[in-house]
Amino acid sequence: MIHTYLGWIGGFLFAICALPQVIKTYKIKKAEDLSWLFLLFWFFGEVFTLIYIIVDDNILNIRHYPLYLNYIFNLLLVLYLIYAKKYY
Repeated sequence: MIHTYLGWIGGFLFAICALPQVIKTYKIKKAEDLSWLFLLFWFFGEVFTLIYIIVDDNILNIRHYPLYLNYIFNLLLVLYLIYAKKYY
């Protein structure tokens, strides 16, 4: 049972680790220091890993909800940073 709590705590911490960058970018309305290559690698890494986890979970008939939280929230954050990079 403890591993479930550890999974949720880890998923939550990974999910929010980009939040300071998103908040800073939103406040200063600048994203010039963010690399396009970094943002694209991050975005596609999140997408492909989320797909892998979902497919694998369906095959094994289990659910890793902490991982879903992490990857979906990070996708939202990186999508905002990509938007900011393009329009700021």
